[in-house]
Amino acid sequence: MKGINFKIELTWQDIAKRIALMLGTVLFIVWFMPRDNKPSFKVEMDKVWRHNDLTAQFDFPVYKSDSVIQQERKQVLKDYEPYYIYNKEKGQQQEHLFITEMRQKRPGLSGSFINAVSARIRMLYKQGIVDTKKPMKVSDDSVKAIRRIDEKEATSINASSVMTPVEAYERLKLDPGLMYYHETISKMDINNYLVPNLTYDKVRSEESMEDLLASVPLAIGVVQRGQKIVSRGDLVDERTFQIITSYLKEIELRHKSDSTFNSTVVGELLFVTLLIGAFTIYLSIYRRDYFQRIRSAMMIYALIVLATVDASLLVEHNLYHVFLLPFAIVPIFIRVFMDSRTAFMAHVVVVLICATILQRPLEFISVEIAAGLAAIFSLRELSSRSQLFWTAIITSGVAMLTNLAVFMIRSGNIEHMEHTEYVFLMLSGIILFCCYPLLYLIEKFFGFTSDITLIELSDMNKDLLRRMSEVAPGTFQHSIQVGNLAAEIARKIGGNPQLVRTGALYHDIGKTQNPIYFTENQSGGINPHDELSYVESAQMIISHVTEGIKLAKQHNLPTQIRDFIATHHGLGKAKYFYIKYKNEHPDEQIDELQFTYPGPNPFTKEQAILMMADAVEAASRSLPDYTEQSIRTLVNKIVNSMVEEGYFRECPITFRDIAYAQTVMIEKLKTIYHTRISYPEEKKNAPKSITLASQ
Repeated sequence: MKGINFKIELTWQDIAKRIALMLGTVLFIVWFMPRDNKPSFKVEMDKVWRHNDLTAQFDFPVYKSDSVIQQERKQVLKDYEPYYIYNKEKGQQQEHLFITEMRQKRPGLSGSFINAVSARIRMLYKQGIVDTKKPMKVSDDSVKAIRRIDEKEATSINASSVMTPVEAYERLKLDPGLMYYHETISKMDINNYLVPNLTYDKVRSEESMEDLLASVPLAIGVVQRGQKIVSRGDLVDERTFQIITSYLKEIELRHKSDSTFNSTVVGELLFVTLLIGAFTIYLSIYRRDYFQRIRSAMMIYALIVLATVDASLLVEHNLYHVFLLPFAIVPIFIRVFMDSRTAFMAHVVVVLICATILQRPLEFISVEIAAGLAAIFSLRELSSRSQLFWTAIITSGVAMLTNLAVFMIRSGNIEHMEHTEYVFLMLSGIILFCCYPLLYLIEKFFGFTSDITLIELSDMNKDLLRRMSEVAPGTFQHSIQVGNLAAEIARKIGGNPQLVRTGALYHDIGKTQNPIYFTENQSGGINPHDELSYVESAQMIISHVTEGIKLAKQHNLPTQIRDFIATHHGLGKAKYFYIKYKNEHPDEQIDELQFTYPGPNPFTKEQAILMMADAVEAASRSLPDYTEQSIRTLVNKIVNSMVEEGYFRECPITFRDIAYAQTVMIEKLKTIYHTRISYPEEKKNAPKSITLASQ
């Protein structure tokens, strides 16, 4: 028997498993958490600011709008002058080449023609022939001047004076001074002597452009840390809009750095580890049995991961409002299959983790904690499917009222209320109700049994129960009485009444295989044990446990119900036949295993309740008279004997619980076996009564 023991005795294997489960949960959650911490609010100009007061967390510049910066850059680029390197020798070489080749290859040309054309070539090279004019086109405008680099000196010249080789040839052909030689020039390849003598200097030109662009200031002011940017309810004008946009841009720039990223990850790891670690310690102290049933622990941690990852993905991709997610589903599922305290603790962990990735954590924490509490309180006992419908309504209603209350506290002006949030809270309630099929999936996958399933199993028309009522009516009535007695005890000491009642209905189904061997089913004074030895009789009695487990498996009864069948006698003995055998063989070494039930002993509070109720109800049938003293003596003797023999050492039931259980059983048995008063019989020779006329 165990109460709350703060001294946790764990093996290294237990510690390793819990640490692995905790770290796996932490890493999975942190992996999906957003890294940029970018605010999720939407900024609209000439709209009322509906979010919390926004205060600068650091100094940042107020950036100009993109359109203003583009306009200023376009303006400053009008002074841009690309650089070209001037080759003085190139013109002299090409002019000399033209004169030489004309005299050698065309001896019939006049000297005046050669001199006139060479003079025009010299003039074109002096103006400048460029290799490309592409750098002179900036944005939608053309540059007005270029920088000609002649040795170490850079001279600004008119951009319209320079030309490409094609343009130089066309200009030469159309020169008015050469109109007389136009036909001759057309037959010559003079364009071969017009090559670029101005080469584009890409490096200097780009540096010059960057210097000009850098001269355009990106900011028009500075906001200092702690300065309020906008208050809730204020109108977002153009100036405020620009400041908020600058603030968001600065946040994005800051979180692109590796140091900030690493700091964010470390912070998330530390925070999530603290919360999951604290929750693991809570389970280790108060709910150690969940770690013994690894599926229980896996379900709890899986729900925490699922809820936090869904929230992270929603925020990361900025899909919908986070209120759309039915976070109350975590405490609902844990409450249905486990207990309220664990449900609340898990819900708090989920809410606090999710709050770190939101811009309005106070409202989120307030709304979701209130919704979770409402869900837990509304599901104290899940006895029908309609309860989930009402739970969804109550949870949504409490969430919306809480959100309204927080809004009124922080804003004070209900006219600025954001209606979209309430729409998402209503949708969350609808999703919560539609999640009912998940209960069935979790029940089957993790091996749990919900109260709804227990109620369905308690239906007397179920095959096993109907057969018991037909072939073993005495056992059937005994099971019903034990169920009523055990359920009343469970209500008194904080157990699960529905679970123990259903377990009681099935705990003796093994007796349906050989019902006549059990006293409650015998009639007419016939006792088949008279034909058996004590060992055979004990084995027949003990077999109802093993046979019951076989039947339970064949009919797919939940594990929790099968555990009631296995533990309702624990590792006790078939005492009647054991004592009989021992008395008749005092000097013989007895093999006690032949008289011992296979067990195990109870390991849950409900199993301990059933063991006590079963033994007391069965023994009470043999009382010679039903007085308060005889009932009290019987109950105390049986229960105290169980405690002394150590049947409850491995189950979380306290001495106080046992005392309450004894009191309940005594009072219930007094009510059940209360005899009516004896009515007096009328004497036949008694004088007739006289009836008065006035009567």
